[in-house]
Amino acid sequence: MNSATFPQRVALAAALCASLLLPSLGHAQAKAEPLERSFCVFDPVGANGPLFAITKTFQPVALKRGIRLDLRAYTDEKVAAEDFKAGQCDAVLLTGTRAREFNRFTGSLEAMGAVPGEEEMRLLYNTLSQPKARPFLIDGPYEVAGVFPAGAIYLHTRDRSIDSVEKLQGKRIATLDYDEASVRMVRHVGASVVGSNSANFAGKFNNGSVDLAYAPAVAYQPLELYKGVTPNGAVVRYALAYMNFQVIIHRDRFPEEAGQMVRDESIKRIDEAYGIIAEAEQGIPEEVWMSLPQEDTAEYDKMLQKVRLSLLDDGVYDERAIKLMKAIRCRVDATRSECAS
Repeated sequence: MNSATFPQRVALAAALCASLLLPSLGHAQAKAEPLERSFCVFDPVGANGPLFAITKTFQPVALKRGIRLDLRAYTDEKVAAEDFKAGQCDAVLLTGTRAREFNRFTGSLEAMGAVPGEEEMRLLYNTLSQPKARPFLIDGPYEVAGVFPAGAIYLHTRDRSIDSVEKLQGKRIATLDYDEASVRMVRHVGASVVGSNSANFAGKFNNGSVDLAYAPAVAYQPLELYKGVTPNGAVVRYALAYMNFQVIIHRDRFPEEAGQMVRDESIKRIDEAYGIIAEAEQGIPEEVWMSLPQEDTAEYDKMLQKVRLSLLDDGVYDERAIKLMKAIRCRVDATRSECAS
């Protein structure tokens, strides 16, 4: 195991995406006065947090390339998003779920069950990095300059006997209450929504206030989710969705080519991000993982598909993104039942 801590690895995965903004813009500004730009960074721990700390190391790099970067730490992702929307931030780093209000297409990449694994996600990111994909990444005044993976989202349970969709009925699940998709999924299976956010869901799970929570593997150690999982719980080896970080910019405040240059660099660094994710998943003890029987996996697939399509019908998800991810799933595994039509 590397000397870097798990929180640092989580931060690096996001900061890799964020930092790519800097060299992309530097050449145009190198011989002019520095370009003053604010970059609002969501970090649950704040200015002393790992994500912000690593992002801060890019300030001198940016200055050498002609950009004076004003980094601002936010412990509340909602506030970071609101400040960006109000024009107080030129760029912002958010999770894919929060990014949905700025771009419904990229905000749909975390759609439940839409990306089963790494192979599908790599194909998706490669597709979105192509110049012809840019129209999908622009929504009004905003452009998604970069998307970076944070890993599959797994269900964490305090009781490993909860191993099927049916057994979720009546259970309390820590749910991101600002995410309509998550709320609907929890209600769909007959479980109870316990409103939570990125700062408090782990505490509720660890102290027993809820029976289940969902999170990527990179959160297992830094948020001490093992306290809730042990001694009788498990991490279900089934990808409910695939989490990502997104850098969003005000288009009129950056050069026209900025977004594409960020995406060109991002795809070159994708292996670095997946290395971080793989190490985090390997850090969860094998006895903690719980694999589902094939019939239960099929039930989860059907359940997530039903919820996903209902959210699409209601306009929560972008139809183009949902169709693209289905095409990728069927390319990877043509035997899926949904691929027959």
